[in-house]
Order: sequence, then C-alpha cells, then structure tokens
Amino acid sequence: MNPPVALSVAGSDSSGGAGVAADLATFAALGVHGTAAITAVTAQNTVGVQGVHPMPAQFVVQQLDSVLDDLTVGAVKTGMLANLEIISVVGDYAAAGRLPNLVVDPVMVSSTGARLLDAGAESLYLELLSHATVATPNRREAAVLAEVAGLDDTGDLGALCPGWLVVTGEATAVDRAHHRGEWTELAGEVVETDNDHGTGCTFSSAVAAGLATGIEPMDAIVAAKEYVQACIIRSADWQLGAGRGPVAHLLS
Repeated sequence: MNPPVALSVAGSDSSGGAGVAADLATFAALGVHGTAAITAVTAQNTVGVQGVHPMPAQFVVQQLDSVLDDLTVGAVKTGMLANLEIISVVGDYAAAGRLPNLVVDPVMVSSTGARLLDAGAESLYLELLSHATVATPNRREAAVLAEVAGLDDTGDLGALCPGWLVVTGEATAVDRAHHRGEWTELAGEVVETDNDHGTGCTFSSAVAAGLATGIEPMDAIVAAKEYVQACIIRSADWQLGAGRGPVAHLLS
C-alpha cells in the first residue's frame, strides 16, 4: 500500500524545530509521505531568527509544479510565505484547485517575536483563507487578520473562512474551532515547559496529515491537538539550545 502524500509550502528552520523541518517530521510520524516547496531559507535557532532569505517566486512555482505534476498530493499545508509575490503564487494555485485539502497557517511572527512576513502582505492572506479547508492562526495572527479585514473582533473571522477556522490558544492550551457559524472550544492540558518552538507548524501539519489520510476536518483537528499535546509532554524536560526548545515529533 502506498502512503498518503502531503505537501508543505513553507520556510526552512536551521535549528530543526519549526517550518519545513517540523512539517516533514510530523508527516513521517503520522505515516504520511512528506514533500516540500521551500518558500524561504532562514537562519534561526531556539533564541531567535537571525536572517531570512525568501526564494524567488518563480522558483516556488517550479517546486510546486515538480511535486504536483508527479505525485498525488492528498493535502497541502502552508506556513511561512514570506512576501506578497509568494502568497500571490500560492493563492493562484489554490484558486485553480491545485492545492487539495488546503491547511493555511498564516505565519507572520515567530514565537520569539521576529517578523516573518513583509509589511503589507497580510491582506493577501484573507483571499487565501477563502480557499482553505482548515486555517490555523494563533491569537496574535487572528487579531492581525481581523484588523486587516476591518472586523471588530476575531470572533467574526470565521465568516472569511468557509472551511474550518481554528484559533489556537498557545499557552492557554484552549483552542477555538469555527465552522458554519458555530464555535467549539477545544480544551487541553497546560504543560510547564520552555520547549514550544514549532508547535504551530506541528499542529497545522498534523491537521494536513489527517486530511491526507481521508479523515474529516474536525477529526483531523482533534487528532492534531492530541498529537501536539503528546509532543510537548515528551519534550518537556529537554534542554536543547538556550531559548525556546523544540517539541518531540517522534513519540517512540
């Protein structure tokens, strides 16, 4: 039996905790073959982001075509898209129906506070949300998107995403999922640890992995939350690096 295939469209992380590194590790852990179109190369570690080098948009196109023309991709996850040109490329592919089961993680700022998206590019994410099966902004990202959309509250953001919108609570471990006008609260266990680098990437890629295997969006969301919880618990006492350490993507 061939494994299901998922595609990560995201930036690199030289420390291995977030971005494409986290996505591919998550796909592998959940039994999904991972592919990638790298949007930017970053120099970063557990302390912060020291540099970002976006890929030329046309090279992102070439990577997407290389994967999509050859492999049967069951789900696509976007992470750091870096600038207007790359978001536009991804939006065009989504509008053309070439990105099945699209999971949009609107990465704008790293967990250490470094900006990962060019100023003014946030508005293009609103169009991308309209094509998403699942969107996974954290609370800060949801607030930015609501402001750009001219909404009074992040609670109104669900209207812009016809699929599922999950606003992750991060430190509170309480996420809120929206679908068809209704919000569902997803509680979790708060784990006291400094090792939370890449949790957003891990969650969204776990959702994509679930969708690639054919399960329903809400089931994929719940399973992804349980997986991330287990990752955090397993790595809670790790001491990798001097800052926010990674989570344990492999659970055995």
